[in-house]
Amino acid sequence: MRWAVVSGDGLPVSGLLTIFRNVVDRARDADLLEFPVTADLGYSWRADKQRFFPRGLPGAEYPSWLQVSDAVPVPVDPARWMEKLDTIRRTVAAAEELDEAEAAGLRREIETYSEHYEKYFYDWFTEHDVDWVVAINLTLSDAVPVTTALHRAAARRWAGDRPGGVLYWDHDLFGSCAIFEDGKRFYPAAPNDFTPVPGTTESDRWAVVSPALLTEARKYPSELEPELLTNVLPLVPGGPLESRHQEFLAERDIEPDRPVVLVPVRVFAVKGVDISVRVFAGVRDECARLGVPDPVLLVFGSLDEEPGYADVVREAVAETDAADAVRFLDGVPISSHRDSAGAWQLDEIDLVRVARASHGAVLFTPSCVDVETVGLGPALAALAGIPCAVTPYDAFADHFGPGFSRVEVDPEDPRPAGHDLACQLSALREGDESLTAAMRANLARVEERFPDGPWTTFLTAMADGTA
Repeated sequence: MRWAVVSGDGLPVSGLLTIFRNVVDRARDADLLEFPVTADLGYSWRADKQRFFPRGLPGAEYPSWLQVSDAVPVPVDPARWMEKLDTIRRTVAAAEELDEAEAAGLRREIETYSEHYEKYFYDWFTEHDVDWVVAINLTLSDAVPVTTALHRAAARRWAGDRPGGVLYWDHDLFGSCAIFEDGKRFYPAAPNDFTPVPGTTESDRWAVVSPALLTEARKYPSELEPELLTNVLPLVPGGPLESRHQEFLAERDIEPDRPVVLVPVRVFAVKGVDISVRVFAGVRDECARLGVPDPVLLVFGSLDEEPGYADVVREAVAETDAADAVRFLDGVPISSHRDSAGAWQLDEIDLVRVARASHGAVLFTPSCVDVETVGLGPALAALAGIPCAVTPYDAFADHFGPGFSRVEVDPEDPRPAGHDLACQLSALREGDESLTAAMRANLARVEERFPDGPWTTFLTAMADGTA
């Protein structure tokens, strides 16, 4: 079968695309997928991701199996288009405040731009003879004209008896994604008259990644039954580090004996990177006392994504005197590669291998309890057999449970958790049997709660439906 992917996450280094890569790996292993996968990563409609708007970064690197579009279907000046997108998004989020005339005006704006994207999507699917579109987080209202157009183009493409359709794959929904901007919700709290939801055509499929999202989705105005498909975890090979890992460390002045601590999130306010920096300061304190080599912190995200919050993170780094031990990776790629300067950029799998080999740790410290719908940081730690420190968040219990071994972080006073994490890190380096058993139990729990079986069945059914 042939796939297209349309990502509403707006970043080529998105965690959602990394999870998509994990799904592609399973489909490849089962010989179910034709390559390349054609992709639109949302550059032309995610005006809030200005570094990538509207065509992505010049010279960006993608894996060979992913063919990425740089189309800008709306024929307007990018600055004007960005302003229009932002106005539409804000107005949709506040739809309950509109009078009749304002609502009619919003509909006209949506229709004007939907026409361009409907033609673009339909032509794109036809040109690449697409069987299935995987639409990632397109239910959220980042760009309602685009979502509306996708629904209409899909209805045309898969009219009649044509096999295939659109898989709407939601990792966040309106209620769960309670992000605020200037005191107002970035998205409405629930679907409204302007927000299309999956189920507009018979060919639609709908998958969500958590029990909480399943409960929310079932309340939406759609006759389509959503399905629960938990996230697919990366396949992390065993064995010692390879030359690319060693070169990566050397290029960043990281001695091989230093424990590598991962922060596998973007530099975005709700992800709590400033909290992780303060936890890390505690790790360094205790490592020095215990005689463990000075650790290094690798933050997956880029300081350019959200400049205002980046200042908060920089302040935390300065206050903790951690500048010499923190590396911002500027976005972790979908697949490891050398960049244009010849330096290695490692993907999530390789970074987990580096953390495992160095007896490191993982920090996962969201600052809001009700935004993360899964939160895979603890799962990455389990795959590597290393400890993690975690702030409280609502979805943790659903996916990991109270018996999952971790250091709990008080977001108001993070540093002590770092001391505790360093003690675990040191004990594991010394072969502590009880902690080793706890790490094995974490891995068993993660393998149970994030099984491959449901996705394998789902992928097989998709392929069978297009054979």
